[in-house]
Amino acid sequence: MRPEDTRGTGGGGLPVPMAWLYTEYVADELLRTGDLMEPTTLEFRAGRDALALTMFLSGLLGEAPVSGTLSEARADELRVLTAYGATWRSWVCERLTESERRAGPGDPDVALARAAWRWLEETELLAADLDAIVPAPWEPVAGGPHEEEGEVQVWTPAWQLGLPLGHLAVHLC
Repeated sequence: MRPEDTRGTGGGGLPVPMAWLYTEYVADELLRTGDLMEPTTLEFRAGRDALALTMFLSGLLGEAPVSGTLSEARADELRVLTAYGATWRSWVCERLTESERRAGPGDPDVALARAAWRWLEETELLAADLDAIVPAPWEPVAGGPHEEEGEVQVWTPAWQLGLPLGHLAVHLC
């Protein structure tokens, strides 16, 4: 007998966040199938969390990957939702607030989704400055916040790096 057994139904056991864990698993599988990044990197985590958060908040829970793929309709929906832009951030904030209100306080799935969003928003990763790739003719090529081997890099919130990574993984599935 397991020590956490409550001897019956409905007895005060710990709630298990299955919906969040499932979306995190699906996102992980999509990124691994795409083979875009080493699974041990922070960039991979950013992509996984951004993709899992998108799937969780959009209600795409019922679609399990078959050999690392999604149905075409679900993949199209994810492509639209993960298309890079400022609207994704506000969409996530609105959906999280709505999910918290609907699920009530203490919901373990929403708590993990909120923690993932907090990490994506508060963690900064050093990445290539896409605005500096084609500099204006009047701006110096060297310099900028950080330069490594001629590539200008800036600190950016993890979601700004993870979102395009998740989007690309969906395209490759």
